[in-house]
Amino acid sequence: MHYVGIDLAWGEKQPTGLAVLDDGGRLVHVSTVRTDEQIALALAPYVEGPCLVAIDAPLIVKNETGSRAAEKALSKDFRRFDAGTHPSNTGKPEFANGTRGARVSKLLGLDMDPRSGRDRRAIEVYPHPATVVLFALGRTLKYKDKKGRDLELLRSELLTLMRHLEGVVETDAAWAGLRARVETATRKSDLRVVEDQVDAVICAYVALFADRFPARTATYGDFENGYIVTPALPDGTDAVRLAIQEYAVQQTSIEEAGRLAVALVTAILDEAGINYLSITGRTKRVSSFAEKAERTIDGRLMYPDPLREITDQIGVRVITYVHSDVAAVAGLLADQVVVHDDRDMGEETANEGRFGYASRHLLIGLDAARESQPAYETLRGRVAQVQIRTVLQHAWAEFEHDIRYKGTIPDEHVRDFDRRFTLAAGLLELADREFSTIRDRLRLGPAERAEPTDDDPRIDPRELAAFLAGQYADAGWSRTEHYAWISGLLLELGVTSLHELGDLLRTVDPIGINERMEYRYPPGAVRRLDDALLAVFGERYVGLYGNAHRAPLLRQRLEKITGGAAAAG
Repeated sequence: MHYVGIDLAWGEKQPTGLAVLDDGGRLVHVSTVRTDEQIALALAPYVEGPCLVAIDAPLIVKNETGSRAAEKALSKDFRRFDAGTHPSNTGKPEFANGTRGARVSKLLGLDMDPRSGRDRRAIEVYPHPATVVLFALGRTLKYKDKKGRDLELLRSELLTLMRHLEGVVETDAAWAGLRARVETATRKSDLRVVEDQVDAVICAYVALFADRFPARTATYGDFENGYIVTPALPDGTDAVRLAIQEYAVQQTSIEEAGRLAVALVTAILDEAGINYLSITGRTKRVSSFAEKAERTIDGRLMYPDPLREITDQIGVRVITYVHSDVAAVAGLLADQVVVHDDRDMGEETANEGRFGYASRHLLIGLDAARESQPAYETLRGRVAQVQIRTVLQHAWAEFEHDIRYKGTIPDEHVRDFDRRFTLAAGLLELADREFSTIRDRLRLGPAERAEPTDDDPRIDPRELAAFLAGQYADAGWSRTEHYAWISGLLLELGVTSLHELGDLLRTVDPIGINERMEYRYPPGAVRRLDDALLAVFGERYVGLYGNAHRAPLLRQRLEKITGGAAAAG
């Protein structure tokens, strides 16, 4: 018995991948061809006797428009894994006169009825949903070339798929050659030829799987109007069990992704000069994931696809000082990464006419530029939940959670506790407003200068903060340590007094800088000064010792400030 896979191109100008497994699951042939005659010649030794040939292409298409019933049914089950199908209909030129898949099946003398029981048959398959089931994937691997995917991403995803296949198929020297081609590819087109053959191996294994495990195989559609055969999704109980197992396997990489998410959010906020108290992170423990995955409502699972639908596996928490900073952080993240969801829990509570939990919850993922960078590999395809709240909102939420979920409230005290928590929430909201007012008042003019307490030649960070509050009245406050940091950069430039700094800034056009930088978020005062110094000193500023860690980023900003012209020395 041979199990044959054909990744069939819809025309003879593109390569078609071929693969054959023997009865023991060993890979005995893998290649690419183009014409139907070449397919027949290459497969002749393997289809003369008993065989099951799995073809990744439509075999039967009779509908004039839209999608086949089989495609609609399969997409309903697999779209959440990014494994939906493309529509097939006779209105498309490639199907107007029948399908290439049917012609190849006839050329090889194969019966296309999936339920015929004959020993020489062809079936239609689709690799994407097959990989989701066979390898317990939360989403399809992104090894197909599409806009925004660079060579490194395609290589990484294709190698991951090949490693999965090596776990179920006994490979040969030809396979090792394909792996080497992927590892050394210098162009996307180098991967395309390998990709076709890897897809063919998937098809061949689906044929083996369907033959060996018919009870675990699903057939969408029928012989009359078209069908697709694929490994079946497990039922709800099995899906949860497999998801928990997969989460445990991924725990190390999820923890690394969590650290990357914290570092990413921190870098974005620091670069923008936005003030915050702290940025922390956590990843969901396996036990917590399991508990959430098993939750039900009226006997039905809350999360039928736990790996995809439980979105707080990675959590980042940003604590700000005042409420206006919450909006600033949310706006900045929306500009820098992909925000899949944005919920203002405080606004939702207020719309219900009550006081209570207040926090901004964003669900973020990598933007296309970062997704292709090797440094963010463990974050690819993942999302992180970012909670943004003020220090007072955080204090209320933590105390309320501790009392309600970790303590024991006697039934007779529940209503009283609810009233007191509501009262506390209202008072804290009032306090948040007062803190915002205090900060806004401080921006109206410089504070009284403090006397220097040591012989440090730098401008005192507190004096610098007060000076910048007057210089950039419309800017937000920056983090405390950032005033000390940029004071050190001023010292490297030889600026040691506020008088010298004032003379220097009078040579700068702040409105022009703002227009060229096109800020999409409210930059902090230190960021505004940073850009002004960059405009004045150009490459000299980039080359300062204190800027060594961010020189490439500064050069990008310098190019925007100068409009591409040579920077001043």
